[in-house]
Amino acid sequence: MIQVKNLTLTHRKDLRDLAVDFSFVINDGDKAAIIGEEGNGKSTLLKWVYDPSLIESYCEWSGQLAGDPGLMGYLAQDLTEEEKNGSVYEFCAASPAFFDMTPKELADIARQLRFPAEEFYSDRPVSSLSGGERIKLQLGRLLFSRPAALLLDEPSSDLDLETLEWLEDFIRGFPGSVLYISHDETLIENTATMVLHMEHPREGKPPRCTVHRLDYAAYITRRMDAIANQTQQARKEREEYDKKMEKYRRIQQSVEHAQGAVSRQDPGKGRLLKKKMHTVLSMGRRFEREAEEMTQLPEVEEAVFLRFPEGTAVPAVKTVLDLHLPELRVGDRLLARGLRLHVSGGEKVGILGPNGAGKTTLLRRIAEELLSRRDLRTSYMSQDYADTLPLDRTPVEYLAPEGDAASETRARTYLGSIRYTRQETAHPIRELSGGQKAKLLLTKMMLDGVNVLILDEPTRNFSPISGPRVREALEEYQGTIISVSHDRKFLSQVCGKLYRFTADGLVPVEREAL
Repeated sequence: MIQVKNLTLTHRKDLRDLAVDFSFVINDGDKAAIIGEEGNGKSTLLKWVYDPSLIESYCEWSGQLAGDPGLMGYLAQDLTEEEKNGSVYEFCAASPAFFDMTPKELADIARQLRFPAEEFYSDRPVSSLSGGERIKLQLGRLLFSRPAALLLDEPSSDLDLETLEWLEDFIRGFPGSVLYISHDETLIENTATMVLHMEHPREGKPPRCTVHRLDYAAYITRRMDAIANQTQQARKEREEYDKKMEKYRRIQQSVEHAQGAVSRQDPGKGRLLKKKMHTVLSMGRRFEREAEEMTQLPEVEEAVFLRFPEGTAVPAVKTVLDLHLPELRVGDRLLARGLRLHVSGGEKVGILGPNGAGKTTLLRRIAEELLSRRDLRTSYMSQDYADTLPLDRTPVEYLAPEGDAASETRARTYLGSIRYTRQETAHPIRELSGGQKAKLLLTKMMLDGVNVLILDEPTRNFSPISGPRVREALEEYQGTIISVSHDRKFLSQVCGKLYRFTADGLVPVEREAL
C-alpha cells in the first residue's frame, strides 16, 4: 500500500506550488493513473514517491510517505546516457537481484515480457533497441527484484500497437499496485481503476489535486457532467440576480430622483423618502450577501487551445508526394523494399507498424523531399524535438524572432492559449517538458501557416486532457498531413488513410481494424 500524507511540492525556480497538502492511498492491486496538463508536476510526484532525492535539485517538499509500501520499482521517462551507451547485459547487471535469478525465473520473466531470455545476456547496445524493446528491458530489470509496487513514468511512449496492447495486459495483470503516468488515453481507459488528477485551474491560484476511485471513462463523464451542471446552475442564478439588480437600480434611481425634487417646504415627504431610501439600501446589502452565496462558475483547468488558420488547403488535384523507393536502408541494414506512397492535397495519412521497422527513417526521407519544395509550405515535427527547437532560446524568442513589441505580444497571447505560465515563457526551451515543447512546435506551425505537416508521433507527449483538443485541431486542419503514430485515437480520428509499414512495403489498413 502506498500512503501519502499532506504532500506539498514547490518548484524552486518559480516558487510555484505543484501540489498543496495532497493526501492519497493506493491499495494493493490498484492501478492508479496520474493525469494533468504538461508541467503540472506529475513526474515530480512520481519521483518523490519513489525517492525524494530525485527532485531535491529543483523542488522543495514537505509531507510524509506513510506505512510500508514495500519494495517499489521505478521506471523513468528516459534512460541515462551511460545506460544507453552500455550493453543489455550491463544494464541488467546494474541490478544486484539479476545475479540471484535462476534460469527458470529469468525465463518466466522473459515469457511475461514477451522478450527473448537470452537477450538479458546480450552485448547488444541498449541504444540499438527499439522503443518497445527498451520498455520491456526496463520492466525486466524492475521485476528481477520482485517489487510490490510499480511506478511507471510514460511507459507507453513510442510503443507500437502490439506492444501497447501487451503493456495493457501487463499492467492489468501485475499483482501489486501500479502508479503510472501515460498520455495514451486508450491505455488509461483500459487499465486505470482510479485517477489522480493534478490541476492548476488559474495562474496565481493554488493547485488542485484530487483522487477519484473510478475508471478513467467514468471519471471524465462524471467530471464533465458536474462542470456542465454547476455552470448551468451558476448562470441561472446570475440571470435571476441580474433581473433583481435591474429592478433594484430602477427603484433606487426613482427614490433618488424624488429626493432631489422634494421641496424643503415639505419635510414630511422628505422624511418618508429618507426612510424609503434606507429600506432600498438594506435591500441592496441583502442582494450583495446573496451574490456571495451564489453558485460559483467552476474553476477548471482549461485544455490547450489550438486552431490552424484558414488558407492552408492544398488543391485535391495537386500531388503532394509521389514516392517510389526500391529500397530503404540505414547503413547496411535493409529496412524495406518497394515502398510506394502517393499523397494528394488535403489527404491525411497515418503510418503505423512495429518498433524499429523503419517508419521514422521513411518519414525523414519524406521530410527531406518536401521541405525542399518551393511550391509547398512544409513543417516537420521530429520525435526528437531538439532537431528543430533552439533549446537555449525562450519560447517568446522562438515564436517572435523579430523581437519587436507587436510580435512578442502576439507570441505571449498564443503561449497563454496553450497553457504556458508567465514563468515558462521566460525559461530556456530545454527546461520545458516534452508536452510543452510539442505544443510550442505546433503553435509555430500555426503561426507560419504551413500547408503540409510531417509529424512523427505528434500526440505522444500530450496529456489525456489536451489530447482531444490537439486531435480536433489536426482533424479540422485544411492542409495535408503525413504522420507516423501509434496513438489509436489519433489514427482513427484524424487520418483518412492508414498504411502499415512492412519489409515488403506499405500495406493499406482499414481504420476499423485498429
